[in-house]
Amino acid sequence: MTNKNNQHVFRLAMLLGLFSTLGPFTIDMYLPAFPEIVKQFGTTASLVQLSLTACLLGLGIGQLVMGSLSDVHGRRNPLLISMAVYVVASLACAFSPNIGLLIAFRFVQGFAASAGIVISRAIARDLYSGHELTKFFSLLLLVGNLGPLVAPVTGSGILSFTSWIGVFVALSLLGIYLLMMTKWKLQETLPADRRRPSNFVEQLRNYGLLLRDRKFVGYMLAQGIMIAGVFAYVSGTPFIYQNIYGASPTVFALLFGSNGISLIIGSQLVGRMSHRVSEHAFLLFGLGLACLASVVVLVVAIVHGPLFALVIPLFFFVAAIGITSTAAFPLAMESQANMAGSAAALLGVIPFLLGAVVSPLVGIAGEDTAVPLGVIILLTSVAAMLAYFLLVRRSPGGAA
Repeated sequence: MTNKNNQHVFRLAMLLGLFSTLGPFTIDMYLPAFPEIVKQFGTTASLVQLSLTACLLGLGIGQLVMGSLSDVHGRRNPLLISMAVYVVASLACAFSPNIGLLIAFRFVQGFAASAGIVISRAIARDLYSGHELTKFFSLLLLVGNLGPLVAPVTGSGILSFTSWIGVFVALSLLGIYLLMMTKWKLQETLPADRRRPSNFVEQLRNYGLLLRDRKFVGYMLAQGIMIAGVFAYVSGTPFIYQNIYGASPTVFALLFGSNGISLIIGSQLVGRMSHRVSEHAFLLFGLGLACLASVVVLVVAIVHGPLFALVIPLFFFVAAIGITSTAAFPLAMESQANMAGSAAALLGVIPFLLGAVVSPLVGIAGEDTAVPLGVIILLTSVAAMLAYFLLVRRSPGGAA
């Protein structure tokens, strides 16, 4: 591959990675403002966490819709429309007069943001396959995983001179930027002769075919259940770090953002070593690392250990997500060239739907214990391991 081609691949990965960051920014950027929003609306921590749940539902359901639409109408036009909706929804969140409307607008915001996630991944599958897809996807994640690192720090910085409203105004500006990038920089990658019929029944049939593919479902659940555990972490740590351990919003943002580094380490390890170590081996290693780290988190939570004793295993738990996500995606997408949008949508929707279920459970025992977080991430790690062994390893042919 020539240096010119390498530069083109890198620029494309950076551009698609920017669209992938829209999800993490939409989820994470307002996390340091949780306590402030509780006070502003005179509401409870659980209701504020419900606004996160609504966003996750929007991100999940939206991917099913946008994935199918991108298989029918191409990648570019659905992305343009979604970015415009995202800008409007972000401004609506900023000026919501009560927690109920904030929750509703967060759903719309998440729905629109889903296009950036699912379509960027479908474009990757349009262009690459095999180990090349793994390498490209790891580059895409290099940028996408900066979202969890940068978003809470950015949100904390905004909160240092304005209120939580400023966070959503900033998100609207990000949406405007991505809208312009879609208009001027992104080329269509799905020609008309490769598009699926514009038929709702046919789209449902595509999802049915994918869900009957045992290996695909195994990879989808292994990845999706693991990421759901991360959403429990995302929902719980603002209160655990700040309320239980007394961390300031800035310290919380730094601790939370450090796990963006672990995501990057995990994903880049797979991308750089995929020609030497199989994706299957990486996936199994990541699942095992998550189980071990989550056991340590639960023990620390039960004995109420020091903050560093909680932060370290969480760092490795999130690194395991980077490993499993980067390994599972190309394995699941490899045989789905004609339904890349729909396949990417299913791979994207399961984490958000499961995340929407588990996120409120973190606060079920109140704001003064981290035990529910430890229980949830341990259960998700074990469930992901079971999904891999029961559906992938026991399918005809097993793991390659």
